[in-house]
Amino acid sequence: QVQLVESGGGLVQAGGSLRLSCAASESLFSMGWHRQGPGKERELVASVSSGGSTYYADSVKGRFTVFRDNAKNTLYLQMNSLKPEDTSMYYCAARHIVENVYRYWGQGTQVTVSS
Repeated sequence: QVQLVESGGGLVQAGGSLRLSCAASESLFSMGWHRQGPGKERELVASVSSGGSTYYADSVKGRFTVFRDNAKNTLYLQMNSLKPEDTSMYYCAARHIVENVYRYWGQGTQVTVSS
């Protein structure tokens, strides 16, 4: 069973930065960060494939950077210029190339941005 373990969340002031990490128990094709705030739907924030192709939600473009260390099976999300609206639980998710949905999920890490 694939395991994903996130770390790096916390409390930061608006304009600050945080880096999230997600360690996977094995190599996976696509890895991404989702977030879900109170009363909101879960959204894909950013993702990266094993080949380096990336996706960013419009709301984080230019502020967040997703990258991975394939040798360590670890996914990162560098979040800069954080805004209060970025406050959410952030979840790491992953899938193998033969799967068309994110099948594996971490437990989540809380990010809180104060104004």
